[in-house]
Amino acid sequence: MDFLDNIPTSYFETAGLIVGIGANVVISLQVYKEFKSKQKSSLSLGYVIGWWLIFIFWFLYGIRFDALAIIISNSLATVIQTILIFVVVKKTRKDS
Repeated sequence: MDFLDNIPTSYFETAGLIVGIGANVVISLQVYKEFKSKQKSSLSLGYVIGWWLIFIFWFLYGIRFDALAIIISNSLATVIQTILIFVVVKKTRKDS
């Protein structure tokens, strides 16, 4: 894909940061929905922990390869996903 080589790295970093922040907004909306809902969570603990592990991996990947957009978006995603884990656990214990 030679045409990709012609695009400056800074453009990819900026686009990656925008897309990463957008993904974090989506995760935040899920956290808000779960927190406000009085119903049992529809998310399994395995699912939310699995995504947490994925975000941790990509955060470490970003550190390893010095990719600022990946570091920022995945560190934020890890924090938000951690909050989601606590909400799901709380709702699971409450329903038991």
